Amino acid sequence: MKNLIKLVINLTVLCLIFLNVSILYSQENNNRFTVVLDPGHGGKDPGNRGNGYYEKNIALSIALKVGYELEKQSDIKVIYTRKKDVFVNLFKRAEIANKAKADLFISIHCDSHSSNAYGAGTFVLGLHANQRNFEIAKKENSVIFKEENYEQKYDGFDPNSPESVISLVLMQEDYLDQSIVIADLIQKAFVSDLKRKNRTVKQAGFIVLKYTYMPSVLVETGFLTNKKEGAYLNSKKGQTEMSKSIAKGILRYRNSISSEVIKNDSELFSDLDKNYTDNYFLKIQIASSSKKVPLKSYNFKGLGNLSYLKNNNTYRYYFEKTKDYTLAKLMLKRAVKSGYKDALIVAFKNDKSITIEEYLSSYKN
Repeated sequence: MKNLIKLVINLTVLCLIFLNVSILYSQENNNRFTVVLDPGHGGKDPGNRGNGYYEKNIALSIALKVGYELEKQSDIKVIYTRKKDVFVNLFKRAEIANKAKADLFISIHCDSHSSNAYGAGTFVLGLHANQRNFEIAKKENSVIFKEENYEQKYDGFDPNSPESVISLVLMQEDYLDQSIVIADLIQKAFVSDLKRKNRTVKQAGFIVLKYTYMPSVLVETGFLTNKKEGAYLNSKKGQTEMSKSIAKGILRYRNSISSEVIKNDSELFSDLDKNYTDNYFLKIQIASSSKKVPLKSYNFKGLGNLSYLKNNNTYRYYFEKTKDYTLAKLMLKRAVKSGYKDALIVAFKNDKSITIEEYLSSYKN
């Protein structure tokens, strides 16, 4: 009888342990930052064939390498719209991201041009500012002609019609600011890490971005039609370097909206911030008080990486620290969203307050 009781107790304990682990694992999964990586083209759609290369193969290789880098982080979940050479229609790609309730959608491509153009660029959904941006979007959108019943599926959208693009932008308006931030972070990684020509962040009417309900970016990694750049993108070295820069931009974005501490002196940030002198930095001022409040997250509405400065009898409290003004603006939004409506970006030099104008003038282009 005693042995039976011991057995029941042991089984109960094991069940409770298993239940707790399951709950913890579920909670971890629910809190994971989900990124959907979308290798452009595939299957019957080769993409552009500049210098005989296959855009579909290069985009897939880079996407898989980006995923490999991101999955080194235990709190990131990566989903691919394709992991092999298959055709996936544009609507399905967005559907995969929406079904996963993803935090971020990144579509990866290679560009082409009749000239010897070169350089990497990032795009968010919007109205094209010039004919060149429209041509890029038209090229990427033309894949719908390979899909069955595309007229019904895309509500009569015509990739060749500038007027059709206007209908695309409305659904992504809520995510435009965040999309621009992540696009800018990826672009900065290309320029600072790889010395790629900066084709900047642009807006254009990409249909693959229209139906996603999260911040979404389309990356043009370079021009296959440029002999030197095409060879670089088709090489293992080029694909590895491009993937690491894309992953670095994504990680910077994830960290900027995370409640965890951002380590500005880590390898992740050092290269991207090197255009700033070491004694300049930004913080988000969230509160001031005559009393000293312990720098605990629960005292500041869940915010982390806290600090304070005392001036006379007043304590000023700050959230986060960065040298990147674009990142600071995103941090400010998070502070405001957390309830600090009067939060503001403040600049420092050698731990002394300076104006934002003085800070920006210290940036070396």
